[in-house]
Amino acid sequence: MDLNTFWFILIVILFIGFFFLEGFDYGVGILLPFVGRNEKERSVVISSIGPFWDANEVWLLTAGGAIFAAFPNWYATMFSAFYLALVVMLVALILRGVAFEFRNREENETWRKFWDWAIFGGSLVPALLWGVAIANVLAGIKIDAKKQYIGTFFDLLTPYTLLGGLAFVALFALHGGIFLTLKTEGEILERAYKFTWYAYVPAVILVAGFVIAGYFATDIFKGLGINPGVPAVGAAAALLASGYFVKIRRSGWGFIMTGLTIVLATLAMFQGLYPRVLISNIDPKNSLTVYNASSSEYTLGVMSWVAISFVPIMLLYQAWNYWVFRKRVSIKSHGHL
Repeated sequence: MDLNTFWFILIVILFIGFFFLEGFDYGVGILLPFVGRNEKERSVVISSIGPFWDANEVWLLTAGGAIFAAFPNWYATMFSAFYLALVVMLVALILRGVAFEFRNREENETWRKFWDWAIFGGSLVPALLWGVAIANVLAGIKIDAKKQYIGTFFDLLTPYTLLGGLAFVALFALHGGIFLTLKTEGEILERAYKFTWYAYVPAVILVAGFVIAGYFATDIFKGLGINPGVPAVGAAAALLASGYFVKIRRSGWGFIMTGLTIVLATLAMFQGLYPRVLISNIDPKNSLTVYNASSSEYTLGVMSWVAISFVPIMLLYQAWNYWVFRKRVSIKSHGHL
């Protein structure tokens, strides 16, 4: 395996970790107004992700840094194409982060409701935009012979990419709902089960629609016929199984199944993309690949030693964090935030 492929795989792993962890994080924020009926209940819902949300975002920062250092041409073209969407996403994430910190600074009910809706919007908008962005990466964007994006913001909004955005929102809401059933008690737990089930059917329909549309809007399944490959089939089976485990209230297995859905679906998408990292829908020759978008071999070699040294530390820290805060939260114990 050459270093270009090694770094592509490392970036895929970082995105898998990000979508798995931040997926339930966004999902809890999306379900906040529905599961939390009053101030105390919403505090419990927020406390369920309080110790985790900022550490989860480290995966995105690391993935972005890895793309910048290993594939600078990919980073430059991607950010020039998605800059407006990324600004909107950044504003939403900042508002969400501020909401976590400011919400409990005042006892005023209006104050807290404002920040609760900020958490909802700051979770919904990034989830939607990630789906739109990934769909654009798979379908291709307007990249010319100079490897530059020549389209507009509105060129990124097509029926297929918007479907991708809705599919991400529904899948993350399902993932977050199951996480809430693992972390809450009493009436909040019962309501979390109810809205998790409500999220399940839309998630199955939208994800299935996104995959079927992918046969027509992208070439990632090209050569596979009606069989999209083991990761995609595994993701579909895991998504269907998650509904069964929610129905019989085996939340641990349900969470593993939605996690597998996200892991395998992300793997399938990048598998269909490789060796390309950004597809040109003007001319395939203009597409960016792991070879024409990469840094020098010397740079990749130095970065590989850095990654091998520090990524295990990041994994150990996060595992310790989840172990320490593994207990359920309730109205009596929600004092984290």
